[in-house]
Amino acid sequence: MIKTKIAILGAGASGLFLAKYFKKDFLLVDSHEIPQKIKISGGGKCNFTNEFVSKENYLGDKNLIEKVLKHYSNKDVLSFFSDIKYKKLKNNQYFASNSSEIIKKLNQKKLIANIINVQKKDDFIIHTSKGDIQAQKVIVATGGVSYKKTGATDIGYNIAKSFGHSIENISPSLVGLTLQKDQFWMKNLSGVSTKAVCRVGDKTFKDYILFSHKGITGPAILNVSLYWKKGSVVIDFLPDFIIPKSNKTISNLLPLPKRFMTEFLKAHNFPDLNILKSKKILQLLRNYEFSPAGTFGFEKAEVTRGGVKTSELNGFESKIVSGLYFIGEVLNVTGELGGYNFQWCFSSAKYVADDLLTN
Repeated sequence: MIKTKIAILGAGASGLFLAKYFKKDFLLVDSHEIPQKIKISGGGKCNFTNEFVSKENYLGDKNLIEKVLKHYSNKDVLSFFSDIKYKKLKNNQYFASNSSEIIKKLNQKKLIANIINVQKKDDFIIHTSKGDIQAQKVIVATGGVSYKKTGATDIGYNIAKSFGHSIENISPSLVGLTLQKDQFWMKNLSGVSTKAVCRVGDKTFKDYILFSHKGITGPAILNVSLYWKKGSVVIDFLPDFIIPKSNKTISNLLPLPKRFMTEFLKAHNFPDLNILKSKKILQLLRNYEFSPAGTFGFEKAEVTRGGVKTSELNGFESKIVSGLYFIGEVLNVTGELGGYNFQWCFSSAKYVADDLLTN
């Protein structure tokens, strides 16, 4: 049996970041050598934080989120990665020149094994495919269940439940939305993108949307999916358009892709009128309301919404079992698109690192 003071379960963003602050008496356990989610994020360039980060960019306990982000901010993350090449690109996101630089900075020795379960007697006993581990403290950093091809599993939730913790309903997030029959015309636009303003509840996102054979996706829709559970989404396809005086038809004058206008007019039985005679068409394009049928699912979702209830934790330590901690995506805190979820992983990890190193 391997004995250690601290066992970190999961070597993704939060687990690796936490481990950087321990010099000895810890063991990092994961089923993969390379952190796959970091590797593929941001198109292989890892958008690891954002210029503007606040509690309003997250679903979850706002008081906890604010406290943790103040403890370790986006500026602190940029300082940590100051020795790698990165740039501020679209929507104020910070991207590394290559995800491999982030991985090189974070990656370290670990036990490659599947985690089976965790029990507690005097100490914790972690059962793995490579044998048992005895640890005084356990930090669960196993992430959510989205993107299973990266090795994601529900082991973190199972560990939490085995110790009496509750799991806030999990669902796919930062994911495309499927369509009701009335919107099937959009499926004919696969590959077409356009800038729009999307609204769900009191949240508004201005960014590109992308039509696909499965439905509708793109950055604006991915953010909408974080806040959508049921009900309608409203799209303004003409966010910056000012109606000119012109004799041109609407399809030739609107700043929208030709394929989009052809399918939109056909689906709604609108004639291609002069722009000044197209009031109903313009109203619909500026206030297009629809109710998604669902999402593209966990296989396509970038993150998992929901998770271990933070109300059952004192900071990040279990109120039920002393010495048991949860950090990162396994918690019921979920950020918007744009580096916010990596920021949460790093901030929650640093909060626990400081807690353990000072107590």
